[in-house]
Amino acid sequence: MKAVITTTIRTIIIDGLLLLLFSGAGKAAELAPGYTSVQHAVPVAGSYSLPALFPAADGKVLDSHGQHLQLHPLLAGHLTVLAFIYTSCNDVNGCPLAVHVLQRIAEELQAIPALQSQVRLLTLSFDPVHDTPQVLEAYSTSVRKGEVDWRFLTTESPAISQDITHAYHQSVDMQSNENGRISGQIAHALRIFLIDGQHQVRQIYNSSTLKAELVLADLQTLSMQQSPQSLPANTTDQPVNLSLAYRHTMTGLPPLAIPRRQIPSERQIALGRKLFYDRRLSQNNTLSCGMCHIPDQGFTSQEQKTSVGIEGRTVRRNAPTLYNIAYARRLFVDSREFSLENQAWGPLLARNEMGNPSPGFVIERLRGLKDYSGLFEQAFGHGPDMQSIGQALSAYERTLVSGDSPFDRWYYRQEADAISPQAQNGFRLFTGKAGCSQCHNIGSQDALFTDHRLHDTGIGYRSSMQTLPASVPIHLAPGLEIQMAGSQIMAVGEAPPSDLGAYEVTLNPGDRWKFRTPTLRNIALTAPYMHDGSLASLRDVIMFYHQGGVPHEGQDILISPLQLDGTDIDALVAFLQTLTGSNVGQLVRDGQRAPVGDPQTVAP
Repeated sequence: MKAVITTTIRTIIIDGLLLLLFSGAGKAAELAPGYTSVQHAVPVAGSYSLPALFPAADGKVLDSHGQHLQLHPLLAGHLTVLAFIYTSCNDVNGCPLAVHVLQRIAEELQAIPALQSQVRLLTLSFDPVHDTPQVLEAYSTSVRKGEVDWRFLTTESPAISQDITHAYHQSVDMQSNENGRISGQIAHALRIFLIDGQHQVRQIYNSSTLKAELVLADLQTLSMQQSPQSLPANTTDQPVNLSLAYRHTMTGLPPLAIPRRQIPSERQIALGRKLFYDRRLSQNNTLSCGMCHIPDQGFTSQEQKTSVGIEGRTVRRNAPTLYNIAYARRLFVDSREFSLENQAWGPLLARNEMGNPSPGFVIERLRGLKDYSGLFEQAFGHGPDMQSIGQALSAYERTLVSGDSPFDRWYYRQEADAISPQAQNGFRLFTGKAGCSQCHNIGSQDALFTDHRLHDTGIGYRSSMQTLPASVPIHLAPGLEIQMAGSQIMAVGEAPPSDLGAYEVTLNPGDRWKFRTPTLRNIALTAPYMHDGSLASLRDVIMFYHQGGVPHEGQDILISPLQLDGTDIDALVAFLQTLTGSNVGQLVRDGQRAPVGDPQTVAP
């Protein structure tokens, strides 16, 4: 009995202290010295659009009652304003500012019932050690306003919290005191996310753009964009397929799930194609995207192991194919990027690729080129900027959809004679004895031939650990090769640059030499192979895995020596040659017809 009474008293004291603490936090939020109203006219809701920026991540969370939930169901069907905060934040222009703006939004929404019914406010703590469900329940009592649907969330552990914040590109840094101990303070960039009902992030606010008036206008605009009443007749917001050549699902490929109002227009696609093949997008007007991703070479470069940037600078890596890049969940072989719109700026700004010194340099050049006059305005309603350039390039790249291969007709359409008996045996080896499908997945309805994950096969390890051999083959021209002494090469050049793969992105030692699993579609067209172009043929690739890769600490556990004979290897090669899409010729011709600007015609 005494223990029960003691526990009850302790609970009352804790709750009282929490309410006292958070009434102070709520007061700080209301003061929010950093908050100012918008100093310019707020755009009229519906007079602009909010394109999708990237998919909102899922994650395991706890609500303020301790109930286990997934984040995605909380977002589904709502217009969500998601704020990452922690309750002990003492920066009044940080978390308290975010809560203050959410309070103002909640108050304003009460006067707009139709919009209020669509909106959900979420605050998710990235300090789960201190922000327990009990703490958040008390906190919500002190700050919640009106009848708006406002949820207060945390997670079970810092590890889960870190996974979620990382997926939203939310930087979080636990601060230490002078003794090196965690102080309880967290350094973070204030970022608030506007998410639609299909889990797409539509807007990101920071401390300078987080204004209640702007968020409300964006909520109303997004509501109008998603309203069936605002759509033209005979259209829906259901996902549809996009291809410059085809408007239907190609056998073997999943539908491209692009909401109808996000489909690039033909003008945007045409503009992206023009940009893709324009050498004036490089600093010295010599290199275009299409010179490393060559249409008639599988949208890669078959003549070089690794790409060459402006002025002959090494790029270290083999140019990956762009076929079906629309389906990629991560971009670059080290998975460092998540959207084609963002990825486009990587090569444009890389010193060893297209060499532009800044986004502004590219934008100003395009503004000064006469043959681009009016094109961005017609496609996007305004002149070139970072967003529209990325959107245009990605619009064209998303048309490089290729399926309906002989394999697809045999496996998915059940056309018995679509591939040879030898290739059929190769398929059985691929999914069975050889184990290739463990990473190059095949589904019951479609196949992208990738697990979208990172693996250490041993190729990167071998390149990093081996010294230059005594004799090195030098390719002078297609079909012309000489042998040159390694010592001579070192006397006039630099050592080959090392490549640690995903480690260079994450700095996690466990990610050394890990690279993303590529798709195998159109693989017969995209030699040489591997991230460094070190394997010249499909037979070389199969032999590499047959031998068990390059055994070393950290090599993927899925890789081990295979018991293949010559007949097996021939069959696997025959199977891989059946993965070429039926429309590659049309996509190649379309790329070859693209207008190419005169490299001598540059901005004054």
